[in-house]
Amino acid sequence: MKKSHEMVHHCLYFTANALSRAISRLAEEAFRPTGLSPSHAFVLMLAAEEPGIGPGELADRLALAPSTVTRFVDSLVLKGLLTRTAEGRAARLAPTPKGLALLKGVEQAWKRLHMAYESVLGPDGDRLAREIDAACRKLDGEEP
Repeated sequence: MKKSHEMVHHCLYFTANALSRAISRLAEEAFRPTGLSPSHAFVLMLAAEEPGIGPGELADRLALAPSTVTRFVDSLVLKGLLTRTAEGRAARLAPTPKGLALLKGVEQAWKRLHMAYESVLGPDGDRLAREIDAACRKLDGEEP
């Protein structure tokens, strides 16, 4: 049997968490100029691409808990970047003009993030992203 300190480097749980922390540091640095976290920025981008999207749809697309998405939406509404309108029991989200004006900076941040990890991983970064996505779908019982 491998020693515990060696097992860490061969355990999906630990390596996935280490990767998450490393990519989070890169992402937060890339998004700092926008004033948004990467997750907040992605919520804004999805709302801009699909005005009228609901928080439940966002939660599904981002693979996040609905309560987490609600916190992100609340924050973006408070900052004046999103509007939330009620349609019966459903909420519909749309970017404000201020939110739309921020999108160019958000797109530049995604490019900075991609260049940051590509400079270290090369083209393996995109392949790794696809493989991780497929693994997540399998673990969640979805078809990749």
